[in-house]
Amino acid sequence: MEKKRVLIIDDDVRNIFALTATLKAKGYECRSCQSAPEALDLLSADAVVDAVLIDMMMPDMDGYEAIPRIKNIPGRSNMPIIAVTAQAMVGDREKCLRAGATDYIAKPIDVDRLLALLSRI
Repeated sequence: MEKKRVLIIDDDVRNIFALTATLKAKGYECRSCQSAPEALDLLSADAVVDAVLIDMMMPDMDGYEAIPRIKNIPGRSNMPIIAVTAQAMVGDREKCLRAGATDYIAKPIDVDRLLALLSRI
């Protein structure tokens, strides 16, 4: 079976490190970007990515602005995008889904739930 490729977009290198280590241990290939503009460039350049994990609260461009832009890149409209956020307030999940996220997961990340979401890709 071919490894699934996940793009992690997060401005905190500690989060990138933890997610990458966890996902690689489960057989995923990981790429990362520390900003949404960097991720948009990578995705526009036809990088092979099966799913995106995006932090919703980043400087410059947050996930709410980035997700619709990702979906507008040719060939990316149906790519699974999982919103990752420390904002676990009432209504946050719905706000992420309205922005175009496929699903939502709160920090601290429940690894079993994350793996279950990624198993669908």
